[in-house]
Amino acid sequence: MKQTKKVIITSATTGAMHLPCMSPHLPVTPEQIIEDSVAAAKAGAAIIHLHARDPEDGRPVTDPAQYREYVQEITAQTDVIINITTGQPDFNAKTWPEQLDARLAAPCELSPEVCSFNMGPMNPGTWMMAEKLSGMVSPGGWEEYMMNASKDVTIQNTGQSLERFAKELGQERGVKFEYECFDIGHLYMLRAIADMGWVKPPFFIQSIFGFPGGLGTHPSHILHMKETADRLFGDDYYWSVLAAGKDQIKVCTQSLLLGGNFRVGLEDSLWYGKGELAKNSGEQVGRMVRILTELGLEVASPDDAREILQTKGKENTNF
Repeated sequence: MKQTKKVIITSATTGAMHLPCMSPHLPVTPEQIIEDSVAAAKAGAAIIHLHARDPEDGRPVTDPAQYREYVQEITAQTDVIINITTGQPDFNAKTWPEQLDARLAAPCELSPEVCSFNMGPMNPGTWMMAEKLSGMVSPGGWEEYMMNASKDVTIQNTGQSLERFAKELGQERGVKFEYECFDIGHLYMLRAIADMGWVKPPFFIQSIFGFPGGLGTHPSHILHMKETADRLFGDDYYWSVLAAGKDQIKVCTQSLLLGGNFRVGLEDSLWYGKGELAKNSGEQVGRMVRILTELGLEVASPDDAREILQTKGKENTNF
């Protein structure tokens, strides 16, 4: 693993799995998403990871126009690196080719410096909260539908999709990837497509913990993920972690102790501390900045992160 004295902080603003009923602070309108992203950047985030929401009701969408509205305003107020998801499913897509087209629409049109790149399938776990949220979700609304429908959904990331993402974004548009790995096998898939020449180092690996169907947040899992990546990629990668829910800060701190980077934000956890909802992603960023500073580390600026990850630069994006 490549180590630097400066820590790259990513903040994920809103995601797709959290429902508006879960927190009054979850950003869903364009104004809220922009405000949350800017707050995280000002608190120390070098990268902002974005999903889009319907401005009328807050449901996740893949509309490039929504992303363009966000990124133009965020980059007008900050120098932050924009990372657009390729993992957002389109719930209106009827076929797999339509699904892939929808997931690639905004990344291809906007050509950001960074995109997420999921290295394998994922089972969303919103349905597991149905009983807990039953009194909070409006009957017949999209939140109830999404929560129940998620029980029969796997977010696919097939060989075909990996090849398209690598070619159309990485090779044709010069996008760098945040390789999202929910399990050990996802690291081996990254090694395989790298050996086939689809993607090239340095790799920015995001190890993910605490989501259903993936690795839990036990410290041994975190160490195992890093040690496996070390064997597979040597000095050809930078390491970052994120964790769902209550263990977010604990897992991110362990990454710091192991020489890594981290991601926080309301996409991953709605909480600031035990029993206390975060008012915005910037609160989580600020808490981690205090921790890393106490450990004698420095925060990477957006330009530091550009140099470390070798991105193409904001001047070569399409926004």
